[in-house]
Amino acid sequence: MKLEELHKEYDKLQQKYGAKELDSIYYGGCTDHPDICFVFMNPTGRNIASSKDWKGLKSPWIGTKNIWDLFYRIGLLDQDIYTKIRAIKGSEWTEKFASEVYENVKKHRYFITNLGKCTQLDARPLPDCVYKKYLKLLETEIELIQPKVVILFGNQVSSIVLGEKISVSQCRCKLFQKCINGKEYDCYSVFYPVGNGRFHIDKAIDDISYIIRTLKDKE
Repeated sequence: MKLEELHKEYDKLQQKYGAKELDSIYYGGCTDHPDICFVFMNPTGRNIASSKDWKGLKSPWIGTKNIWDLFYRIGLLDQDIYTKIRAIKGSEWTEKFASEVYENVKKHRYFITNLGKCTQLDARPLPDCVYKKYLKLLETEIELIQPKVVILFGNQVSSIVLGEKISVSQCRCKLFQKCINGKEYDCYSVFYPVGNGRFHIDKAIDDISYIIRTLKDKE
């Protein structure tokens, strides 16, 4: 199976759980054994790639700013790309610039995805039952790309993916194992760093920086 074959399933779930006037947002970045797979919650209409008029990448965080602060500060985004992101409005992203950003993500060997691919008009909370509809599909993504480590953002996503009640504040930098089709994947739970979780961004950066150092020590 190829990652692209999952798009049809994501689009079906968008019609059921997302805003019907918006498209699903899939994933982006390095798909060939990335160092890190970052798993967020679900996209919103702030991502301009969710527009049906957008013909470029349908990848997370296109047309937004704050999450790129995190990637820049942990050394996973080049300064010239970051400077461009900070200098333009979200509506000024072009399909070409989105591709340029994600080429830089590939260069730094990470993969960005959401547990839920159902784009909402705003940042309304989704119930566990909706996220659970996407769990097997996320597991397929992970199995296909074979990341060295999976970083899960926030209590809700972490709890659903790991299958146990997770409180990020109680398990900072704790290594979890997730088994998918007989293979164990290293996972960490970190604070959600944007939106209402923006005030936790420094803690997220500290923990992700530790995880990156741990990865480098194993090389």
